[in-house]
Amino acid sequence: MKYGLLSYEENKRFFNVGDNIQSLAAKQFLPQVDTFLKREKLGEYQEEPIKLIMNGWFTHNIHHWVPSEHIIPLFVSFHMNNTAAPFMLSEKGIAYLKKHQPIGCRDMFTVDTLNAKGIEAYFTGCLTLTLDSYKVADSERGGAIYIVDPLYGYSTYKKVTYDYKRFLRSVQNGKIFQLGKRKKHLDKFLDKELQVKAIHIEQEPPAGTYTEAEKFAMAEDLLHKYARAKLVITSRIHCALPCLALGTPVIFINGFDSFVDSCRFEGVLELFNRIDVDSKTGNYTANFPLEGKINEDTIVKNLEKHHVLAEPLKKKCKSFI
Repeated sequence: MKYGLLSYEENKRFFNVGDNIQSLAAKQFLPQVDTFLKREKLGEYQEEPIKLIMNGWFTHNIHHWVPSEHIIPLFVSFHMNNTAAPFMLSEKGIAYLKKHQPIGCRDMFTVDTLNAKGIEAYFTGCLTLTLDSYKVADSERGGAIYIVDPLYGYSTYKKVTYDYKRFLRSVQNGKIFQLGKRKKHLDKFLDKELQVKAIHIEQEPPAGTYTEAEKFAMAEDLLHKYARAKLVITSRIHCALPCLALGTPVIFINGFDSFVDSCRFEGVLELFNRIDVDSKTGNYTANFPLEGKINEDTIVKNLEKHHVLAEPLKKKCKSFI
């Protein structure tokens, strides 16, 4: 039997290393990787039968849905985004998913969306919760604190000046006048000295720069760094979820206000120590004891709720292989 692993199309500006981290979660269960299969082109595969773990976000290219009949899928940690669902759940799409049900879903939005169409679906959580294979001994944990893309959905200089069309649009919709909002909101709960001393990471490197092998090496490097961290503060679920598996204390900063983003989180947010931020006012609440601002001495203990999801996921993937 051949085994495939999902790879991903870049957009014009960047790619998301979090996608590669999701693929690493699947890779750890495979005896080998025979072929990389582009998530956005699964309908094109016409070679010999191949097993593929179908975890992650689907899909940015609705025209190549459904996947080829030569792909033998395992649906776990599957997310159907609300922007794609109306197109993916055509008569053909529903028939395909029913053929491979039950569908294991990363979030409750996807569960409910599929159930509403008569497709058997259940909640699995994310496959990155099984990445404890990258965990290290406590003696190897250092003092590094990482701040990874906090409130990345907010307007930034890079986003509004990418090209002249985007710049003009940002003037029209007022986003160019919100460039200071991200820092202003973060300053309310992140100590300024911590912001200076912490190691800052962006999980969206520029497009057209790295090979497939380099992207996966970058994802592995991040996992090794997070595994040895004292604390990680992030708005990236594919940083925060792996940290739970790695045993690394993590605080998730939730400042998303669009349904495109928030529909991904139902059933997942409960796993984290969390700061919930009102994106309009910057007012925030914490679901863990917090006196003053998060600083170098802040100690949090992960909730350890993820194990009840991670163990069945491991069993399911091993059984599939």
